[in-house]
Amino acid sequence: MNTETTSYRHRLAKCRHWRAVLPALLTFGYSICSAANATLPEQLIGASQSFLEQAVGNYLQRSNIQGRHEIQINRLDPRLRLPQCDQELSISLESPAEPIGRVTLRVRCNGSSPWTVFVPGQVRLYREVVTAVRPLKRDAILTASDLAMAERDVGLISQGYLNALKQAVGKKLTRPLLPDQVLTPAYLQPAEVVRRGDQVVISARSGSISVRMPGEALSDGTIGQQIRVRNQRSNRVVRARVTGPGQVEVAM
Repeated sequence: MNTETTSYRHRLAKCRHWRAVLPALLTFGYSICSAANATLPEQLIGASQSFLEQAVGNYLQRSNIQGRHEIQINRLDPRLRLPQCDQELSISLESPAEPIGRVTLRVRCNGSSPWTVFVPGQVRLYREVVTAVRPLKRDAILTASDLAMAERDVGLISQGYLNALKQAVGKKLTRPLLPDQVLTPAYLQPAEVVRRGDQVVISARSGSISVRMPGEALSDGTIGQQIRVRNQRSNRVVRARVTGPGQVEVAM
């Protein structure tokens, strides 16, 4: 057997030896590491959950917002190991400015072995909002029977919402609605209480003197809007402010 063959067999034997020993060393090393690094994801989640509960409670109380909320801290990688922090963890809201919807917490250890972890979560705020109970057409004038209150996660309503039926009743839709669809302020506009061609009463007031005369509306108008009106006695066209159905007022 030549020298080269002997050398090859010797190297092969050493390789087999380390293959047998290496897993045990790795396991031993991991055990030492696990014992030293005792800050587990579960502890981070618990601290983050407690902080976020307090932050959401303070925000709702400060903003006078009524509603039911749910908080969920996303699961972290269970293999994550960090040095045990010898100080109390510092937790702050990274984003957004208000703790509603998708949130990110910055969890920081300022101890002798500092570290920082970003923990994602979700805050759902459920409120009673105005929804449609049936299909509604564009330009429909809303009544109480068209609407209902239903609980929704308002963090998912990007265009806003209404929290009372009175905010919508009597308004006109700017687009059609489907059953159970949330009604947003962008879908509403004031309804005309005077239509072109309507017979109206024109009022003029100055101190204790009040004059009323018949008129004809020459354009549509909502309450508070200025429209053109023809005085049917003088046939004169004036600008008058709509004060109610069939009622307009001119300045004296």
